[in-house]
Amino acid sequence: MLDAPVRRVIAPGLDAAAAGLDRLGVRPLAVTGLGWLVGIAACVAVATSHWSTALVLWLANRALDGLDGPLARRHGATDLGGFLDLLADFSVYGGFVLAVGVAVPEARLACLVLLLTYYVSGTAFLTLAPLLEKRGARGDGRSVLFVGGLAEGTETVLAYAVLCLLPAHAETVLWVFAAMVALTALQRIGLGVRSLGIRAPRPLRTTSETLPEETP
Repeated sequence: MLDAPVRRVIAPGLDAAAAGLDRLGVRPLAVTGLGWLVGIAACVAVATSHWSTALVLWLANRALDGLDGPLARRHGATDLGGFLDLLADFSVYGGFVLAVGVAVPEARLACLVLLLTYYVSGTAFLTLAPLLEKRGARGDGRSVLFVGGLAEGTETVLAYAVLCLLPAHAETVLWVFAAMVALTALQRIGLGVRSLGIRAPRPLRTTSETLPEETP
């Protein structure tokens, strides 16, 4: 919901930063790998209740995640880069929630429900995206066709930042965000039912397929 306007605002700054990294010879996969390590460090900081450190590391992780895309596009984005970027994102998103469950025992049920909604929403996303691309849908330049919803990247950044700032209210924050992710899952499932329930157009036959073979 907030992703599109936020991306428009921060895109020029990310492009400029990516250009600077490119001049220094930094490769996109190096930024992706560094971002993943910073994200894992944020999860460790959460699990050990170092909330201020976790907030700084989490925001750094998201900044690095925003940089690897523009940097990759300067060299030509690769499928490997897109795969590793998604893998890093999903592992940090889930790891952060597990870490909150370690640090805040009373929030463990909310953590479990959020992980379940992540699972359903992520499955719908990763299943629907290639099927829509197969039917000719076009994305916005990211590694896979992005299937949006109420809770996207920007909402996740904000929710996790609030968890770091207000750990005493972690349970409430998690329940609210789990509801948002659940609604996102329903939106993606609904989109899939509507879009995939329509018969895809048949590919045009070649001339050799439409004309009868000549007999000698």
